[in-house]
Amino acid sequence: MKIQLKEICHGRSGDKGDAANIGLIAYKKEDYELIRKEVTAEKVKKFFEGICEGEVIRYEMPNISALNFILNNTLGGGGTVSLKLDAQGKTLASALLKMEIDK
Repeated sequence: MKIQLKEICHGRSGDKGDAANIGLIAYKKEDYELIRKEVTAEKVKKFFEGICEGEVIRYEMPNISALNFILNNTLGGGGTVSLKLDAQGKTLASALLKMEIDK
């Protein structure tokens, strides 16, 4: 069975220069293990193909049931120099929440 991430977690995103930052936080503690298993750096990189041109790094935060992803070389140089519509990456968490995973 497939589900979208938005069914089991919420997200926040922003920027630091040319890197986007996306946090996924499970609504329930028991769903943290599912997102930890299913949402890998490789899958996030593939999901943002054509947007993320650099390495994706994943950090695990089990104490708050969260994952944090850094998407390098994603924002066209950053908010003050980019011509991208979302140069600060504010919509990337909403986009990632549409990713489907196996439940």
